[in-house]
Amino acid sequence: MTVRALAVAHVSESPRVAAARPAWQWLRRSPLAFIGGVVLLLVVLAAIAAPQIAPHDPARQSLVRRYVPPAGFTGARAEHPFGTDQIGRDVLSRIIHGARISLLVGVCAVVLSSLFGVTLGLVSGFFEGRVDTVIMTVVDIMLSFPALLLALAFAAALGPSLTTVILVLGLTGWERYARVVRAEVLALRERDFVEAARAMGARAARIVLRHILPNTLSSVIVLATLQVAQAILAEAALSFLGVGTGKAYPTWGQMIAQGRDVVTIAWWLPTLPGLAILVTVLSINLVGDQLRDALDPHVR
Repeated sequence: MTVRALAVAHVSESPRVAAARPAWQWLRRSPLAFIGGVVLLLVVLAAIAAPQIAPHDPARQSLVRRYVPPAGFTGARAEHPFGTDQIGRDVLSRIIHGARISLLVGVCAVVLSSLFGVTLGLVSGFFEGRVDTVIMTVVDIMLSFPALLLALAFAAALGPSLTTVILVLGLTGWERYARVVRAEVLALRERDFVEAARAMGARAARIVLRHILPNTLSSVIVLATLQVAQAILAEAALSFLGVGTGKAYPTWGQMIAQGRDVVTIAWWLPTLPGLAILVTVLSINLVGDQLRDALDPHVR
């Protein structure tokens, strides 16, 4: 067998790549993961089609319809199934539009942090030496700070806005990707298919991008899935503390903050957005846990 054939054979037989093929079948085997996937799909579709499916304008006020309770309670109105808030805005419409912000922040922050962290993890693990020492020292320093407090400090300094929240969450979560990818690279760089690529004269960049990176993607995908849920929680926490996306957009954390002072007379104002966060985050975690099992060759 030639060196080229050996390299191709090892890449094709890599356990990480092979494990990714039946991942969708594992989602079908777990009822909880399947339910979580369906719920998550509904949330995503609702967020995309929010202007079309929301029954009212989320910013429309009506002082004559303040504190209308949800359906099933005395005084409820059919046009407001989730009730209204302090200034008569429809809670259901605000929750639906809030899903757009939460998912947008979660996905964009994870994309930003994963790109940054994966790049540093590949460089750190492949080249080792002083480069590895410097990068891992920075990672250790970042991990020594509480992530939420660090994000709160940056958001407060830069001012509340959607862009600020995405940047802050994206630049405070990259260290996890760097550590995971570095560990994967340290194990893969000694494998036979990498040695075969070196013997063929492949450059370092080609080896990293063609042979090593594809075999780390399963771990990155699982971590990114779980990190989306954490980013949604972090955005809700920042909005609750008043340093989130600002008042231009309805967000779940902001709705909880606005309803906490009137929880004794309008319990649905903080409760229903909180349930929306709970259901969304739980669905993402259920799917992420099942993906972790599906992409792990040892479990398979």
